[in-house]
Amino acid sequence: MPAHTTPTALLDPIERASRDEITALQVQRLKAMLERVYANVPHYRKAFDARGVHPDDLKELKDLAKFPFTNKADLRDNYPFGLFAVPREQLSRVHASSGTTGKPTVVGYTKQDIDNWADLVARSIRAAGGRAGDMVHIAYGYGLFTGGLGAHYGAERLGCAVVPMSGGQTEKQVQLIQDFKPRIIMVTPSYMQVIIEEFVRQGLDPRESSLRIGIFGAEPWTEAMRREIETLAGIDAVDIYGLSEVMGPGVASECVESKDGPVIWEDHFYPEIVDPETGEVLPDGQEGELVFTSLTKEAFPIVRYRTRDLTRLLPPTSRSFRRIGKIVGRSDDMLIIRGVNVFPTQIEELILRHGGLSPLYQLVVTREGKLDQVEVLVELQPADAAMHIDEVSEIGRWLQQRIKTMVGISARVTVMPPDSIERTQTGKARRVVDNRPRA
Repeated sequence: MPAHTTPTALLDPIERASRDEITALQVQRLKAMLERVYANVPHYRKAFDARGVHPDDLKELKDLAKFPFTNKADLRDNYPFGLFAVPREQLSRVHASSGTTGKPTVVGYTKQDIDNWADLVARSIRAAGGRAGDMVHIAYGYGLFTGGLGAHYGAERLGCAVVPMSGGQTEKQVQLIQDFKPRIIMVTPSYMQVIIEEFVRQGLDPRESSLRIGIFGAEPWTEAMRREIETLAGIDAVDIYGLSEVMGPGVASECVESKDGPVIWEDHFYPEIVDPETGEVLPDGQEGELVFTSLTKEAFPIVRYRTRDLTRLLPPTSRSFRRIGKIVGRSDDMLIIRGVNVFPTQIEELILRHGGLSPLYQLVVTREGKLDQVEVLVELQPADAAMHIDEVSEIGRWLQQRIKTMVGISARVTVMPPDSIERTQTGKARRVVDNRPRA
């Protein structure tokens, strides 16, 4: 794709600020945020006191390492609103994403949070080459998932016209792209590949569509996938990164002129890379686990949140902020299936609710065509080995429906006789078999 530049006049002043200016702003905002959570969130007051630290102990950025981490378990233990720093009456919106159990991870936003989020997604779209007056086709899911509404408000903030299509109905996706002629599409990269296939199925050349920019996120994707999408669709494909616990889409986003990793909007989020085992802060350029502290969130400020994403921090290029390298894996066993976070323990919990099923199971992840597929292999209890085939089928349908309802993905379920799943040397079943191609 052709090279692009973003006129300096379009950038926020902080996007071209010196490192000293950025650092001074981060220290100022960090101090205020730590004081706010210590005063308003009992969990953080207790965690800080247990660690023997106080907000006054932060004098410079490196002092943040003295403060405790926040992880998924903390969010679960404080479900639903225990980590909020404002009264419920001050909330403008609540979002949620799947957690490690049946209960979702809940996050909240004040009016100012929504405004900041819209500003940052607008900044992200602009970095991708979007401009006021563009039409943006949004095929991220709407609802509790942060993708659809996060993209929507940001596109409107930039001055774009929004087509709030959401996911699914692929034929209609193509029809509306053909009829409305949007310049930008925001969607998961795997679903963009499905849309491209639908263009071809209808006898249309996707390169001849109005689309010129694709802003892809909510799941990991490779440089090979970028090249394929850009070649087949004739667009610039850029990466947007986010997670609901920190804000949603727009925590970081690539610049179209460089396409060299998402730029972290460091005026709102402070990144660290830590050793996944020891928690020690690692220097820029070294691979480890990505940790974020929010600098401006009012309703749901978060301190040193362990994302479990394995990556590294890279020096600035197109903007004054540092970048994230490609996510190379995770430090936990979470899977991302079509943009949905899936923890094996979520499915394990459902299996254990049925008395006829053994606790041993296996998730087999494959890619059929362009979309990820999950098959759940489960075993009958030895006492039920002679169960009639109709009863076995009913158990499979029950589990399939529960997974769809509670986890949010469609999965094939295969109910097998006892001792059918391969064990490791310790006698345990290998929980996840990921057969998706690596690039």
